[in-house]
Amino acid sequence: MSDLRAKLLENGFCIVRNAVPPSELDRLRTVFEGLLDRQRRIWRRERGREDPPGGVWERSPQPRVVGFDGLVDDGESAAAVELLLGRPLETSRRIMGAEAAPTSFMMMCSPVRDHGPAVWHRDIHPIDQAPVAGLQRDLLANGPGYLQWNLPLYDDPVLWVVPGSHRRPNTEAESQALAQDPRRPLPGGVPVELAAGDAVVYTNLILHWGSDYSRRLRRTVHFGHRSFGGDLLPYVAGLHRRGDPSPFLGAADQEAWRRHRELYETECDLMEAAFRAAIAGDGPAFLESVARLHPGESMREVCLILLSKLARKLARGPHPERPGYGGDFTQDRELKPRFGGEDLETLWRRFGPLDDMLKAPGGREYVPGYQSGPMSYRFESFPGGLTLESFVDGWETA
Repeated sequence: MSDLRAKLLENGFCIVRNAVPPSELDRLRTVFEGLLDRQRRIWRRERGREDPPGGVWERSPQPRVVGFDGLVDDGESAAAVELLLGRPLETSRRIMGAEAAPTSFMMMCSPVRDHGPAVWHRDIHPIDQAPVAGLQRDLLANGPGYLQWNLPLYDDPVLWVVPGSHRRPNTEAESQALAQDPRRPLPGGVPVELAAGDAVVYTNLILHWGSDYSRRLRRTVHFGHRSFGGDLLPYVAGLHRRGDPSPFLGAADQEAWRRHRELYETECDLMEAAFRAAIAGDGPAFLESVARLHPGESMREVCLILLSKLARKLARGPHPERPGYGGDFTQDRELKPRFGGEDLETLWRRFGPLDDMLKAPGGREYVPGYQSGPMSYRFESFPGGLTLESFVDGWETA
């Protein structure tokens, strides 16, 4: 096990010093400032009637250039994407023990006026992932399948974390503190102070906090890498692309971009095979497909839950409880045209009972420190008695 992987599994985060060497910082600052200028023009053009002239740039407490891959239009600006395909990608591969691909491209910026602290949270929403206890067990048993990065181009002390909180649900003291005031330091919280060019790699299961959204200059590249072919199916399983910068990339990075798409299409084919087996009621074929999507024998039930979330998105579309439901999946764009309406109805008959099993016992639930308000799904507790075999056996009565 690599030293960084061991640190991440133990603490929930690790720091990579000089992820961008000092000699490269000025060039990248210029590149990302150029992308920000392009995005600001878009924000001005798209501002609403009640917005200030700068739109999002002037009203947001943390303006984010989301999908900067779609702003790349020449060899110079391509350096922003090449950054994610360089040392960070290789580091993510080593930590995850699998092939990896970037699945989000963002830059977090300082606002035009002070907004103070954000709220503590885990980047987890059980409506389209799984109860956090299951995600945590899956991580500890099989390693990470998704890693989040903050890589600042200027010194950045904003991020705080609670080390070790990725291994467990909230403590009672944490939940009480979060319910009282989620914008104050938590017991056990520590700042992650990064010099320009350093990076923090973390699992977003961890409790973390944006401690100060002030006018202090901030240009922090924020991105995620997901695994392909590791021991688990990532709970952030999409492959988000705003554009295609590959014509402007160097030859090696063009090949990596093509390879990532190939891996994604292979994964979509595996998911289709699992769903077709479920529709046909072929339990052995379904279990074989799940094993290919989640080679680690422990906690395959999490893979099952993630497939149920995707099945719901395919069969039922947007979820009324949460706008943007299912955003961590993009496979529905690939898979939905492959199935007819009757197939999708059968698919949901297979998975619907599991969806009911994941509902909160009291009908509605909320745990402080998560990204959503109250909802009908379990936030933390894993449903007892759930196994792949019991799920397949339930088809006889579905």
